[in-house]
This record gives sequence, structure tokens and C-alpha cells, in this order.
Amino acid sequence: MFETFFQNSTKQALTTYDQIVNQINALEKDFNTLTDIQLQDYTSQLKVDLRKGTKSEDQIIIESFALVREATIRVLGLRHFDVQLIGGLILHEGKIAEMKTGEGKTLVALLPTFLNALSGQGVHVVTVNDYLARRDAEYVGQVHRFLGLSVGLIQENMEFSERQANYSCDVIYVTNNELGFDYLRDNMAFTLDEIVQRPFFYCVVDEVDAILIDEARTPLIISGPSKAPTQKYFRTTKLADTLRKDIHYSVDEKNQNATLLEEGLAFCEQALGISDLYNVEDPWIPYILNSIKAKELFVRNTHYIVNEENEIIIVDEFTGRTMIGRRWSDGLHQAVEAKEGLPIQDESQTLASITYQNLFLLYSKLSGMTGTAKTEELEFEKIYNLQVIPVPTNRSIKRKDFPDLIYKNQYLKWQAIANECLEMYNLGRPVLVGTTTIEKSELLAALLTEYQLPYRLLNARPENIESESEIIAQAGCKNAITIATNMAGRGTDIVLGGNPKSLTLSIFQKFISCNKSLVILSKKNQFVVVSFPDYVKTYDQALQYIETNPDCSTDLSEDLETNYNQIYEEKKEIATSSKLTVQQLGGLHVIGTERHESRRIDNQLRGRSGRQGDPGSSRFFLSLEDKLLRIFGGDKISSLMQSIGLQEEVPIQSTFLNQSLESAQKKGRSLLFRYS
Repeated sequence: MFETFFQNSTKQALTTYDQIVNQINALEKDFNTLTDIQLQDYTSQLKVDLRKGTKSEDQIIIESFALVREATIRVLGLRHFDVQLIGGLILHEGKIAEMKTGEGKTLVALLPTFLNALSGQGVHVVTVNDYLARRDAEYVGQVHRFLGLSVGLIQENMEFSERQANYSCDVIYVTNNELGFDYLRDNMAFTLDEIVQRPFFYCVVDEVDAILIDEARTPLIISGPSKAPTQKYFRTTKLADTLRKDIHYSVDEKNQNATLLEEGLAFCEQALGISDLYNVEDPWIPYILNSIKAKELFVRNTHYIVNEENEIIIVDEFTGRTMIGRRWSDGLHQAVEAKEGLPIQDESQTLASITYQNLFLLYSKLSGMTGTAKTEELEFEKIYNLQVIPVPTNRSIKRKDFPDLIYKNQYLKWQAIANECLEMYNLGRPVLVGTTTIEKSELLAALLTEYQLPYRLLNARPENIESESEIIAQAGCKNAITIATNMAGRGTDIVLGGNPKSLTLSIFQKFISCNKSLVILSKKNQFVVVSFPDYVKTYDQALQYIETNPDCSTDLSEDLETNYNQIYEEKKEIATSSKLTVQQLGGLHVIGTERHESRRIDNQLRGRSGRQGDPGSSRFFLSLEDKLLRIFGGDKISSLMQSIGLQEEVPIQSTFLNQSLESAQKKGRSLLFRYS
């Protein structure tokens, strides 16, 4: 009954948006006839009308959206689809637009940010990492600049003056981390001159579920030095190695917690030579529990990596990226350092702290977009008062989602995954394999090496992250096998047949990185060699260096662009031909190697296939030893397999089991949200 009610309300809302979209489309011919100067003057007039109060935002929304669509066509060569206009309307109303992967959410954000920026109060576009913030500011930010708005960008290593200048712009691209820490620093400032941010007005959150749900309770902390006795961790680490699970302590994997049992308490007191672990003046219990957690719940190459400087770097379980500079609180980070035998850094005390949940509730109007928000609809409604509205796809989805295959153990599962990769490779279909940890991605890589299959590996290791966008962009090529840890917020679409632009840029990047120079063919049919300093690593940086270097001729930048265009056209022709072949073969095949605690993460992986009406398929391979199945009844399923006499190598394929898994994911998600 409730499902029918929500479906009807969504249909009614979409009908209303369709009427507004028709009005926007009706203005398209009028704006098409205006010159660039007239479009910019139109922006100025809208600003005047809005600031004088002669018109409200709702009265100029149709003109604003039509104006941005026309500017986007002229600047980027892209035209907003009608469904993208609907997404923009939803965001302007302070709601969440659920748009599938590949539907162009980056372009959608241009529409409401332009309209709300006209008031001059500053609009924030929040992304999950520096790369996406910089890419969006430089690329789609051109449209705002063309229309006369200023565009700011906040990056990790910016100086105070740069931050202050960028936050004063009309549209600011920033990561959730930088936004939060700048807010804390502003609240610790002694004078107004030390503040960089303006009052929070309107915000569009990209990957809104990752930021407002997954990291909702994550505290952002500015800390100072503390004199806690860090040497205790070496003793408790040795002690934790001696203690035995279920004899001295118990572990609750669901809630990520550990508890000392009676026998463990007595053992620890005797080993440490003390009478009370909970002594207020000299407590040992938090150190012991942290050491047990580090031993049982935090795994190297899953939850963290150790870099070349012998530092513990946390790996974000939702995006698969490293979080440099982040440390676990309450002594847990020190416990992990002691476990790995690394120098223990001093503990710190909290000087200022805020959670993302409280931070984003400060906005006068909050909105967001993602490909997977419906699964978290209740949390959005209850905590942020945000309604989730699914936006129809521009073209119907043709992807086939096959039922999960469940194997008795990990060995059989990984063998089946490798065989599936081999089968797809022989067919010529591109394969994207999503793994949950670095360790498992490298396990599969080793298996594929044994099978003599070529592959590209993308995980949190620094050497792999550098070429992230190029790896993902080429994952749709014929015979391509791509292994990636978590696909949330990658920001690059997988184009069947390959992405010619990305491939062309990577050719220049590799040449510059290897040779620190470029060989450019000039208009006079002569080869000119240009050497670059170390900071030049990309095509754009090379072009900028040539344009600003007095030693280079004025025509050389045009020659470089001509060379780029020639290579691009060659790659485009190859990619177009390859796309037709890959489509006929069935498109991109996505393989999931484990169910995530959040069903939404699984959906994000699936969503990489079947974009914009392309064919595709997906399948998850599971084992009864996987964490989710093990916690939520893997033993019962194993007993069932034995009782009915199933052979070990034969997987279970059951709609009922799939429903049980989804139920387990809901329970796990609820617990994670409750206790995080």
C-alpha cells in the first residue's frame, strides 16, 4: 500500500516537472538567437531583478534554466536532456535527485547552482575528493564563468589568502573534508579577518549518500598535543597477542566492538601486575580493548595500508581511496601502529569537532544527487528532511542483473570469478571486477596472471591511483579486464569501445612523464622539441607552459593543439568502431566479488554497466565465508547444502537467498548507521 502511495506521489511530482520542462524548451529558440554578449547581459538583468526583489527565484527559474542550457551548448558542446532539467528542478527545491550512473549529474548541478548563485550569497558544490572538485571547477565551471559568475575551488594545500578569495566567489567547488575543517578553523578564529567562509546558504552534495549517510557521524576533529602514555600500547599489543578469542575476550563484528571476559580480566591484571584495570588514575582497559580491536577488526590492506614512510594510512571502505592525514581517534590509531611495530605518534586532544550530519544541517537549503539514494530514503527524510525523487533515465536500461552465485568457500569462489573473466575475455567483452579490499584485488590479479590474462588494477595504492581516470575510462574497450576496489565517486564514465579523449590525454601524459619533453609537428612540417620542467605532467600543463614561455614561438601552442586533434580523431574513429563491436557482444559485464554491508554500494558497482541505453550485465559471486554471509547465517546455509547433498563445487543460485541477503544488508545498514 505504502509502495503504491509513494509511486503515485513520485509520478505526480514528475508530471509537474514535465510541465516546467516544456516551458523551458519553448524558450530554446529565443535564446538560440542571442549573441554571447546578450546572454551575459541577460544574466546581469536576472541578478538585478532578484536582488531588487522585483522577481523571485521561482519566477525566473524557467529563464535561468533555458539560459544555462544555451550557454552549456556553446561552451561545452553539450545540451541538457529533459531528464537533466528535471534533476535540476529537484535540486533547486532542496531535494535529492536519484539519477543513474552515466546520466550526467555534473551537468545537472550547473542549473540550480547558477540560479541560486544569482543572489550573491555563495553556492557550494561538495564532492568526495580533490580530483572531482578540480575537474568540475575547471570543466563545467567554464559555463558559469561564460555567464559572468565567479567560480572558486578549494584544494587541500591552499594558503589562507587563496581560501578566503575562493570562498568569496559565486560558485565554490569543495570537498566535504575541506569544507568541514575550514568551518572548524573559522570557529576557532580570534578576529573576523581570520575567517574564510561566508554563512552557509545553498549546497549541492554530489554522492550525497556517501557523505550524508556513510560518513554522517564521522567526526571532523582539530586536535592539539596530549601527554597520554603511548608506551602502554607496546605492552598491551603483546598482551593482546597472548589473549585468545572467546576465552579471554569476545568480538562483535556487527558493531565493531570488543569486550574482555572474566577470565581475560583476571589474566590481564595478573600479567600487568595490577589489581584494577579500570583505575581512574591509571586506566589500562582502553589500551587493552584498542589493542584487541587492532588485532581482530582492523586488517592491513583492507582497512589501512602502510606507506613508504612507515605511516598508517586509512583506506575509506566506501570509496576505496586512502585518507591521508586522517587518524582514528581515542587511541585506536596508536594501537594499530603498535600492532605493525611502527613508531607510535603522540595522542592528541580534541580542540574542535563537528560531524558531517551537523555541518550540513547548517545550510539554509540543502540538496544532493546520487545514483543510489532510495535505499536510504528513510534516513534522509528523518534526519535531513530531504525527499528523494528518482529521475527517469534518458534511455531505458538494458542491463541484465543475474542472480548471485554462492559457493561453499573462498577458493571455489575466486576460481569461478577467474573462469568468468576468462570466458568473457575469449568472447571479447570488457569486464569490470569490483573488489572490497586491496588484498582481494591483488589476489584476483595474481589469479589472472596465472591464467595469462591482461588486466588493469585500480586500488588505494598510490601507484595505481595516479592513473585512475584513464583506467576507468578505458574499462569499456574490447577484451579489457579492470579490477577496482569500490566504484563510488570515481567521476568517470565507462564508455564502450573506450574514451578517445582520455586515451589521447594519457598518450601525452606518458610521453611527458617519460621524456620530460614533446616532439611537436609544426605547420611548416618541421619537428620541434620542447623540454619541460618537472612540474609539467599533463597535456594541459604542457599547453599552458608553451603559451607562457617566451622562448617558445607564438604559433607553437596552436601546433600542439593541432597534433592533439589529429591523434584524438584517430582514437575517436577506432573507439566508434570498437563500440559497435562491444555492443554486439553484450556490452560491459560487471562482476561483484562480495556483497557490501550497504546494498547501495553494490548498486553503484552494477550501475557502471548499461549507461545511456547501452547493453550490459552483472553478477555477484559470493561464498559462505564472506563477512556478510558469515555474520547473518552462513552456517545455516552450509548445513542446508550438506543436508540436500550438494557437491562443494556446485554454487547455490536462489531468488530466496538473494532476498535474504538484501534483508541482511538492511539490518547491517541499520546497525552501522545506529552505532557509527
